[in-house]
Amino acid sequence: MRILTIIFPDFEEIEFAAPVDIIRRAGLDVTVASLTDNKLVVGRSNIKVEADKTIKEVNSNDFDLLFIPGGPGTKAARKNADFIKFVVKFAQTGKYVSAICAAPLILSDAGLLKNRKFTAHFTTKPELPNSLTDQKVVQDGKIITSQGAGTAIELGLHIVKVLCGEQMAQEIAKAIMY
Repeated sequence: MRILTIIFPDFEEIEFAAPVDIIRRAGLDVTVASLTDNKLVVGRSNIKVEADKTIKEVNSNDFDLLFIPGGPGTKAARKNADFIKFVVKFAQTGKYVSAICAAPLILSDAGLLKNRKFTAHFTTKPELPNSLTDQKVVQDGKIITSQGAGTAIELGLHIVKVLCGEQMAQEIAKAIMY
């Protein structure tokens, strides 16, 4: 299984790092791609992360799950029409798509949340009134969403459970004392 994670300026570092760390502990291959032409991306807390590639250098067919962290930079990412098309194309192949915090807004823009159960950060409620704010992680079909930085570990473990099984998720949870 191969996972593609997209980061952009002002992404939420915890929402990126915790799930990616947990997914890699499960032995899955994670490629980090920058939404910009610059591989060095600065998050909301001024932590610099060097992506493996830019989004222009990846082929969505090479991946089984697309993961998008949230953060203040989600607002600008939503304005990138090519990125929205990329998300739509990825989802249309029947693969998993996961988003956390404000990033479910991107999924909404891509039309992926219609008639689905999902969750997101409480600040998105005006645009996502059907968000299930009482659930940390929600999966509906191949769409997996989570609320925010405080639920990032749970999201990572859920992704591992879906892709690798319950036992692997439990082993990692035990190892990290979750």
